[in-house]
Amino acid sequence: MGSRVLASRASRMKAKLQSALEATLLEIEDVSHQHAGHAEVRNSGAGGETHFNVKIISPKFEGQSLVKRHRMVYDTLNDELSSGLHALSIVAKTPFEAAKK
Repeated sequence: MGSRVLASRASRMKAKLQSALEATLLEIEDVSHQHAGHAEVRNSGAGGETHFNVKIISPKFEGQSLVKRHRMVYDTLNDELSSGLHALSIVAKTPFEAAKK
């Protein structure tokens, strides 16, 4: 009987996004502390993990509009959004776009 350790929301998000979108770069930053006074944070029951910045580079974004790319991220994280994740700031680029300076 080992103790079960629940993964943080950021870890779950990273695993889901990596698997679904085959990211070549994936950065997830928890910025929930910046929203500590918001009612959604206080009432979320999510342990404060409610607001994140996500930067993702994926070949699956090729040919997709920015709106479609964001929809792909939101669809992948649907379970998290229905269980306390309140807000995402998303940067979603193709490998080609990321390589351009």
